[in-house]
Amino acid sequence: MGDSWRALRRRILTPDVSETSLDKRGFHKKSPQAQELLETVGQKFLLGYAHAVEARNPAQCEEWLSRIPVQFRGFAYEGAGMGYAMLDGLPFGGRKHVDDFLANPGGALQNYIVLVGVGWAMARLPRFAWPKAERFDPLLRWLVLDGYGFHQAYFKTEKYVRQQYQERDFPWPAKEYSGYALRAMDQGIGRALWFICGTDVDLVTKTVAEFDPARHGDLYAGIGLASTYACGVDEAELTELARRAGEHRGQLAQGSAFAADARVRAGLLIPETEVATRAICGLPAERAAAITQEVRPAEVVDGELPAFETWRQRIAGEVLTRGGVNQ
Repeated sequence: MGDSWRALRRRILTPDVSETSLDKRGFHKKSPQAQELLETVGQKFLLGYAHAVEARNPAQCEEWLSRIPVQFRGFAYEGAGMGYAMLDGLPFGGRKHVDDFLANPGGALQNYIVLVGVGWAMARLPRFAWPKAERFDPLLRWLVLDGYGFHQAYFKTEKYVRQQYQERDFPWPAKEYSGYALRAMDQGIGRALWFICGTDVDLVTKTVAEFDPARHGDLYAGIGLASTYACGVDEAELTELARRAGEHRGQLAQGSAFAADARVRAGLLIPETEVATRAICGLPAERAAAITQEVRPAEVVDGELPAFETWRQRIAGEVLTRGGVNQ
């Protein structure tokens, strides 16, 4: 495939950047600074997507991604994950683009983020084109559904947020875990609330309160991840977020620790991450990140709940204990 064809493919497949505008989406605008941050995140996501569908190979894509500022590079990798998953879903396009990207050094370090991007693609592909769950790490594959939930809340806000719709009997990764699939999606919906509510802690927590209480913990986990990875608030606002999480402080902290780990492992740590983990977890970012790996299961054995959920619960408990945080 020549460079001119790849450039054309990029133009055809890449969504218009206006799709990330808060005005276009009808999202809350807390301040010009918050709006600029969130829209820049969306722009870099789409840039990563465009790089994936145009690059000759994953190495070239990673070289292009390396030019994106550290603060936003992870979002570009997420977009690249979506782009490669879209290529995998096209007829006659091959089915190993995501696998090859994850096998590259950058993709391996950003595997959390790349899998989230795959979920975005699933939301836009017909079900027969969805990737097989067995392709992905058995512990981390639930992050695909996190990405799916984020996409649905971000682009179908009325249905998934205002009406709190849930897709019952969800078939991926397997029908036996369709109940937990909804929980994984809620983690993504929680992340999306950070964007939908414009990083406004008051609006975020009020929106969570409108959902069934059984969903609050997973929503707060997503909010913890987004508030730490994307940031957009100061220490006082983060402290207030942690206070309002109440009994779900552990889930909020688990999401925050996940975000810290994603940034630390990829070498993308920024000062705002440190502020967030200290406010939410009571720990420095590198310590919160380390806990996620210390309690990671050596062997993935799914039971009544997936091993992923057991891991999340361990992270929550350990972070609260090490951080001296009282719920």
